[in-house]
Amino acid sequence: MAQKPGIPKGTRDFSPVEMVKRNYIFDTVKEVFQRYGYLPIETPAMENLSTLLGKYGEEGDKLLFKVLNSGDYLKKASEEFLSSKASGKLTTQISEKGLRYDLTVPFARFVVQHQNEIAFPFKRYQIQPVWRADRPQKGRYREFFQCDVDVVGSNSLLNEVELIQIVDEVYRKLNINVVLKLNNRKVLAGIAEIIGAADRIIDITVAIDKLEKIGLDKVNEELVEKGLSKEAIDTLQPIIMLEGSNSEKLEKLRAQLAGSEIGLKGVEELEKVFAYLNTLNLDLEVELDLTLARGLNYYTGAIFEVKAKDVAIGSITGGGRYDDLTGIFGLKDVSGVGISFGADRIYDVMNQLELFPQDSGARTNLLFVNFGEAEQVYCLNLLKEVRKAGINAELFPDSAKMKKQMTYANKKEIPYVAMVGENEMKDGVINLKNMNSGEQQLVTVENLIKVIINH
Repeated sequence: MAQKPGIPKGTRDFSPVEMVKRNYIFDTVKEVFQRYGYLPIETPAMENLSTLLGKYGEEGDKLLFKVLNSGDYLKKASEEFLSSKASGKLTTQISEKGLRYDLTVPFARFVVQHQNEIAFPFKRYQIQPVWRADRPQKGRYREFFQCDVDVVGSNSLLNEVELIQIVDEVYRKLNINVVLKLNNRKVLAGIAEIIGAADRIIDITVAIDKLEKIGLDKVNEELVEKGLSKEAIDTLQPIIMLEGSNSEKLEKLRAQLAGSEIGLKGVEELEKVFAYLNTLNLDLEVELDLTLARGLNYYTGAIFEVKAKDVAIGSITGGGRYDDLTGIFGLKDVSGVGISFGADRIYDVMNQLELFPQDSGARTNLLFVNFGEAEQVYCLNLLKEVRKAGINAELFPDSAKMKKQMTYANKKEIPYVAMVGENEMKDGVINLKNMNSGEQQLVTVENLIKVIINH
């Protein structure tokens, strides 16, 4: 007996119903990206391992899917490495390529490789799958899509403002109620500096990033474990627990960071972004959150995170400013800023809240019943007219029993069925059935088109 086929753990098949919903998200995001002047690019699923290794830290390197060299991949492998089972060293001898881990490093490689062909500032969006050899669990997959939008080659804070506008517009169109949390890496560096622990910024921010999950006491315990002095921890308390409006927080922050040049620079950048936003009157709620410290090794300025208000699911969009992304490939001092929309989490939020439209425009609106060869030929010409009018329509391919054809229409949730037999062909009409109400009427093809378009 043949073994039942399956797919690798951490990957998924998507049914037509699921794909229609996913494409609704992708199409909405693309439309907004393009309205703001961003254009699409694609990069290969595989990159050279030399491009990927060392860009995500030691743990990230372990999560890269490596692709074996074609042919006899062990031919050039060192006997020493084989016998000692030195997998790390052996990998570079038997594998030269890997599946991309994210869209950011391939984007940096693209910019450097094509720097003489593109116009700066370069605005691109990219919607493609990425792969991570992570342990699969609920909400975490080995293959998933990222929807990235970035601009490189400009230091202007207008870019940050534009990305916030994009977030506002995307989630307004998807009808998801969200809050955008905003922070700045320079402010975090300033906080570490004024509490006398400038060299411990990673330890400090990793701890305070957990404030919402584990609470203040646990954060303080972690800071003690990391070796921070009681004085430094006490100085930190009023800063991370700042309350009030965004402007009130910034005013208090400016006073508390008065002794830190880099901290004040961060405050200045935040003030400027909020000043722009105040003139735009966006629907989006934007909140200054000093505990936000995602991607700290990576970002150099603004840090963004978007959360759904009505579903507890974590971040559904995130990003920030990076000053030297392309420097890893030899092109120095090209600043950029970008955000990534998490398509899978957005899908889960919209499914849970039943936000997907009933009619996405992708389903079949009309099925012609197949009564036989003469009727097939007649219906093909009717189909041509109906499709030209923009209606999704199909003809059942076989002259099967009526029950089978009606069952097909019901399973595909086709709202209208057209029946054209000998009498209808003679009179030049169509017997149109509304599958929801059961109502039937004789109509011309012109009237049929009007009925379905006005449905």
